[in-house]
Amino acid sequence: MVLDVGDSAPDFTLPNQDEAPISLASFQGQWVVLYFYPRDNTPGCTKEACGFRDCNSDYQARNVQILGISPDTAKSHQKFIEKQTLPFTLLSDPDSEVARAYESYGLKKFMGKEYDGVYRQTFIIDPQGQLAKIYRKVKPAEHAEQVLQDLETLQSNFQ
Repeated sequence: MVLDVGDSAPDFTLPNQDEAPISLASFQGQWVVLYFYPRDNTPGCTKEACGFRDCNSDYQARNVQILGISPDTAKSHQKFIEKQTLPFTLLSDPDSEVARAYESYGLKKFMGKEYDGVYRQTFIIDPQGQLAKIYRKVKPAEHAEQVLQDLETLQSNFQ
């Protein structure tokens, strides 16, 4: 089964950077930007996270929660948040179970090598818990701005 716009977003509970359990269900009634990324403190992941950081006040003004998910540990997330001054929650998915549920995990190729890993993908979830938009191909540098523009349209059309 392939996830598509209009489908219910798979629920999950994962530890955040402070090792506190966070459930998607607790954001019911709010818009959520859920983004999957491979690793803390790598060039593309840092660009993407800093893009969301730099647009954070615009996301907050629209009452949108940002959640980043990677296989990194809570301790790694804490260091990444401190180093980059990230004002949003990062969740640890060490076994990539949630990434798999969102079809954001699988075979990757890099420099001629194949391996399994997390795909850089983003999902906008509406206040009713449904997938409103899916980004299967993400360019880290301009992604946060693109998501914000799309949210404006989605929110204005939401009943």
